[in-house]
Amino acid sequence: MKKLVFALFAFTAICMSSCNSGGGDPKAVLSDFFDAMAKKDIAAARKLATADSKGMFDLMEMGMKMQDTLDDKTREQYDRSKMEIGEPKIEGDKATISVKETKSGESMNFILKKEAGNWKVALDMNTLMSMGTEKMQEKGMTSEEVQKMQEEMEKFRNIPADSLKMLMEKGIDAMSQSKQAMDSIKNLMEKH
Repeated sequence: MKKLVFALFAFTAICMSSCNSGGGDPKAVLSDFFDAMAKKDIAAARKLATADSKGMFDLMEMGMKMQDTLDDKTREQYDRSKMEIGEPKIEGDKATISVKETKSGESMNFILKKEAGNWKVALDMNTLMSMGTEKMQEKGMTSEEVQKMQEEMEKFRNIPADSLKMLMEKGIDAMSQSKQAMDSIKNLMEKH
C-alpha cells in the first residue's frame, strides 16, 4: 500500500512540474512568443497562443507569405532587445503584461490566458479588438470616435477567417502574376 501511495505522489509531482514548465510563467511565454515571431516561426508561435488565436495566425501566415524575405521592420517589431516586458498582473486564468517599445516609449498591454494549465498568448479577434480600443482611448479618441471604430471593427470580426484567407490567397496570386508580367516587360525592354 505504501508503494502505491508513493507512486501516486511521485506521479502527481511529475504531472504538476510538467504542467508548470514552459507555461507556468506568463512573462516567459510572452518572451518566447516574441522570439518565435521575430524568427518568423509561426509554428512555434502558434504553440504559445490560445486555441482561439488560430484564425489570426492563419492571416499572419498568409501575410508573411506575401513577403519574399523577412524585412527589418518585421524583425524590429518583435525584437525583445527593443522592448521592456513588464511584470504580469494575474487575475485568475488571465494575465496582463505591459510591453513598452524602448525607442518610442509606446506601450501595449498583452493578454495571456490559461489553457490546460499553461499560459498562452491571446490573439483572438475579441482580445485584439479590446487591445485596440484601449490604445485608441489612450491616444485621446472621443467616446463617439471609439464607438464608430468599434462598429467598423465589428464588421471585420464577422467575416469568417476562411473567407479572409481565400481573399489573401487571391491577392497573393494577383501580386505574383503582376510581378511575372513586370519581369517579362523588363526582359523585353532589356533586349531592345
